[in-house]
Amino acid sequence: MSAAASEPGVTLRRKLLAWILPPLLAVFVLDAVGSWFVAARVSARIYDAELAEIARELLLHVRTPSPAALDFELSPQAERILLLDESDQVTYSVSSGAGQLVAGDPQLPAAVPGRDGIDYGDATLGGVPLRVVQLAASPPGGAPGQTAIIRVAETLNKRHRLSELILVGIIVPQLALILVAALFIALGVARGLLPLARLREAVAARSHRDLSPIAVGGVPGEVRPLAEAVNDLMRRLDGVLTSQNRFVADAAHQLRTPVAGLKAHIEVALREQDLEQTRRALAHLYTSVERLSRLVAQLLTLARNEPSALPAVAFAPLDLNRLALETTMEWVPEAYRRSIDLGFEGAPAAVTVEGDAARLTELVNNLLDNAVRYTRAGGRVTVRVIPGERPAVSVSDDGPRIPPEERQRVFERFRRLLGTHADGSGLGLAIAREIANLHGAEITLEDDVDGVGNTFSVSFPAPAPPPRPAAESIA
Repeated sequence: MSAAASEPGVTLRRKLLAWILPPLLAVFVLDAVGSWFVAARVSARIYDAELAEIARELLLHVRTPSPAALDFELSPQAERILLLDESDQVTYSVSSGAGQLVAGDPQLPAAVPGRDGIDYGDATLGGVPLRVVQLAASPPGGAPGQTAIIRVAETLNKRHRLSELILVGIIVPQLALILVAALFIALGVARGLLPLARLREAVAARSHRDLSPIAVGGVPGEVRPLAEAVNDLMRRLDGVLTSQNRFVADAAHQLRTPVAGLKAHIEVALREQDLEQTRRALAHLYTSVERLSRLVAQLLTLARNEPSALPAVAFAPLDLNRLALETTMEWVPEAYRRSIDLGFEGAPAAVTVEGDAARLTELVNNLLDNAVRYTRAGGRVTVRVIPGERPAVSVSDDGPRIPPEERQRVFERFRRLLGTHADGSGLGLAIAREIANLHGAEITLEDDVDGVGNTFSVSFPAPAPPPRPAAESIA
């Protein structure tokens, strides 16, 4: 099952927002984490500098009564100024370079050695996290090599508070920016999809009979190919429906007369008491049924060969010379019965064309049927196969000359030349034209070469060259 089938309620707008908003949220979260580390680092630098200043100030209160001894003097007032803090507890220790405690808290841990004689580190005292600064330097007036170690530690309350303030100052504007961006993105997606909604409404409001093209003027470029494909489908569907409606209308019109004739002949046969008259009526009835059968067959052939109703035809190479000869031979008995001289002038060699043998046989059959039907008794009909770059087959007859202004109209359905009394449905030449169009061929009508009658010619496209052998193509 496809994703579209499994999520019928998911709209394109939701999909777009689902692709855009989560990355924005992820960027915001990553930025918040980075901002927290930046805020913590800035806060640490600020208060580490303060602890370092307190350590240097305490170093000024170290005394050296002798080269081997250290003393520390800090008045209560000075201690209150240096170490009193409203947020954190600050403690210190002073010891000699040998590790002997001089003053302060003996449990204060040492810091990790750092650069520039000042070390910074994190420690715990009594389970409370601390920040420790350690300063190792020579006290004022001390002997060479004499070192005092000052350690200052404080709790982390104001550091955390400053980090939070910095983080809030960074995150709140960014969160507002993200929300505004998300709002504009949602509005932009909704506005961008508005033409699709209008297109959907326009299609939904249409009648099932309205197959006119959809207006694509305001459709986005990404959707325009889809709208154009829908328009192309509607055009093809309109062509198919038009052909079907025309076929149904033509069939109903043409079948009405022979069906009425059948009904009349049947009524006559039922009323007759004389056996001979009944047989004569049945003979007329048989003739009418035969005409009706031919008309139905031609209607079905015409419908079968309409390009709009034909999905695909498998063409194959065939010999036009042989096909025309075999088809002409089938008409010899009919031509003989009508006292018509039926001739065939073939090409000296095979003439290859790409086509469907059954349909091309139907084409030649209809041209021969038209020629034999309208040629006078004692006349002639000639079938010719003409080789060349555009192979052709032609059928010449001695029938009534068709005026130039009527030569295009004779290929229309149910079109018959005025003044002729031959029996026919007017579909043969229409079928021939449909089959010719299906093969990419051109059918034309001209005067016969001897000036008597007409010549129908069908010119085929040049055949595709055969594929070269592999060895030849490599060479």
